[in-house]
Amino acid sequence: MKKQRITGELRLHRDGYGFVTTGKADEEDVFVPARFIGDALHTDLVEVDVVPGRGKKQEGRIRKILEHRVTKLVGRLEHIDKHFRVIADDKRVRHVILIPDDKLHQARHGQNVVIEIIRYPSGGEPMLGEIVETLGERGEEKTEERAVVIRHHLTREFPAKVLAEAEAQIPPHPPLEKGGRGDLRRDLRDIDFVTIDGETARDFDDAVAVKRIDGQLIRLWVSIADVAHFVQERSPLDREAYQRGTSVYFPGDCLPMLPEQLSNDLCSLKPQVDRLTMTAQIDISPAGNVVRSEFYPSVIKSRERMTYTAIRQILIDKDEDVRRRYQNLLPSFELMEECFARLRTKRIKRGSIDFDLPEPQINIDLTGEIENIVKAERHVGHMIIEEFMIAANESVAEFLTEMKVGCIYRTHEHPDSKKIREFAILMHNLGYQIKIGERVPPATLARVVGMVEGKPEQRLVNISLLRSMAQAVYSPDNIGHYGLASKCYCHFTSPIRRYPDMVVHRLLKIALANKAKIPLVCKEGNGEADLPHLTSPYKGEERKVSSLSSRVSGLQEIAEHCSRRERIAMEAEREMVKLHVALFMQDKIGQTFDGIISHVTKFGFFVELQEYFVEGLVHLDALPEDRYFFDEKGYSLKGKRCKKPFRIGDAIRVIVEEVDIPSRDVYLSLA
Repeated sequence: MKKQRITGELRLHRDGYGFVTTGKADEEDVFVPARFIGDALHTDLVEVDVVPGRGKKQEGRIRKILEHRVTKLVGRLEHIDKHFRVIADDKRVRHVILIPDDKLHQARHGQNVVIEIIRYPSGGEPMLGEIVETLGERGEEKTEERAVVIRHHLTREFPAKVLAEAEAQIPPHPPLEKGGRGDLRRDLRDIDFVTIDGETARDFDDAVAVKRIDGQLIRLWVSIADVAHFVQERSPLDREAYQRGTSVYFPGDCLPMLPEQLSNDLCSLKPQVDRLTMTAQIDISPAGNVVRSEFYPSVIKSRERMTYTAIRQILIDKDEDVRRRYQNLLPSFELMEECFARLRTKRIKRGSIDFDLPEPQINIDLTGEIENIVKAERHVGHMIIEEFMIAANESVAEFLTEMKVGCIYRTHEHPDSKKIREFAILMHNLGYQIKIGERVPPATLARVVGMVEGKPEQRLVNISLLRSMAQAVYSPDNIGHYGLASKCYCHFTSPIRRYPDMVVHRLLKIALANKAKIPLVCKEGNGEADLPHLTSPYKGEERKVSSLSSRVSGLQEIAEHCSRRERIAMEAEREMVKLHVALFMQDKIGQTFDGIISHVTKFGFFVELQEYFVEGLVHLDALPEDRYFFDEKGYSLKGKRCKKPFRIGDAIRVIVEEVDIPSRDVYLSLA
């Protein structure tokens, strides 16, 4: 087999091995054994030789480190044999970091510190670091929260020039035109738009409205904050948003992509104020088909800031007090429910996979303390907005494709056949007979999800299926979205918090200008960094739209960068949730709870508590002394002497035995 060479990002596992991912939807990750990692660190950009491995598998050999992306680490300072060193908290960092005496800055043995790397490991030379911050005690809330932010290379503060640019923005008074040609805005302020979000949301970037037309059709308006109007391409504000790529959401906190002057004010679709938007106007038939669509710049005035809870109370609970409060909008909400049902029926019919993986909702009180951890609700209020956003995203992607201006698609590759076969074995062991071939259509997996709904093994099956599938990424090449069973999909609906959405808005304006045959006017940015751009970078008040080929080249770079930033944000958000779960449970050590076995492994089983939406591990060491065997077919643990197995779905009573804050783990024992 001919040796292949690729470039990609290294994702290390704490056991030492790793995978190199190119960020391209149609390219698989390459496994790199621990012995071939060398001096590379987690998230480094590396050049890899791909060679035959064991069996038919391919393996990677890291040939060259092209870019070190880790600049700071968190760890514990130790003084051993007259030398200072830091052991990183991140188990994926296998190197000890030596600290020269003149780089200690008064830090002492045993303290938790932030170090900046001043020399990377190379050819036997150790890593060197300088202490730039001393943290509090290991296990303290503020220390651990700060550690999560640093470990994932996130930024809270904005540079001064970015804040200055955001402050300089003033509320616009745009020209309005009923025809809506080019940059002139269509006036939609007489339409009953509303925003629907969670109770704690602070930025509102989408508003929706509906109206019945032509007897059978429902017209849906999805108006999205026109962030691109305020964030000029290649300006300091744009460059900072690009570097961040996405907002990062923590319990009770947010690291926004844009400064609050924009994200929470000028770009936020607050009620009863004029706001600039980009609108997708979609006409939907009784069968859920989009029969007409139109896109244009607009100005709206939202009538109400609705919450998911209020929509549930209106449509499901039929709460008379709430319905009376919003009586002028009741016909709109009921028509939204009908429109949602049309779209959802159509999407499910085509084979879209509807995962039900409930997330923990961490409720923070006014003092910042964790009040409770419950299972996050998902009801008609959430699903109406989800369905409307999917419809808008698909329609915009199809329009950009038709206009041939380029697009950053949201793509989801067909699952790997080997992983799907392993999933089929799991289902067989759980007692389900399903036929899965080499190219399984999404409708087959959608039926599997439906088969386990409400069953004890539902969570295990959904998680296992999700892990068997590829990760959705951004790409300028349209390969479709497997999970949604969509042939053409992009992200258009959240430009306040996702950079690809803002790029899609810019492309939409280019497409509309091309369609109307009018010049596209852009302001020149004045930043220093080399940012991939959509239009030709020559100076002047007007720019000609660049060729499609050069634009797609820029979009590829943007897509890969934003996919990487999205992965980082997701990892940070998951770790922060696990940290808050551990913090919440640390004062409950010794307490007894009822729970359900949610997952069984060779080393123990996980229990989901009934009182709180918290999961903890009962390790084999915490079970009655016996020799236990893992039964793969029944997904259970059986003791040699004890005949009663521990199985998924079993009710069980447990004691909180230990909470390890730094590792974010909750350990249980049998009551």
